[in-house]
Amino acid sequence: MQLRIEDMTCGGCAKSVTAAITSVDPGAKVEANPAARTVKVETSASEDQILKVLDQAGYPATIS
Repeated sequence: MQLRIEDMTCGGCAKSVTAAITSVDPGAKVEANPAARTVKVETSASEDQILKVLDQAGYPATIS
């Protein structure tokens, strides 16, 4: 899935986003691009689970 995260603006943000996603699915593959504010995720978790955990972490995302 491809996500857009407007509040992810730096490498630290990308680490926080990655940590949030892997807290739901430790085996998830996460490719964060802070410059483009996008994240590619390969996960067995549902879209709802991923969007919810990112929202809780302070990084609301939209599916792009």
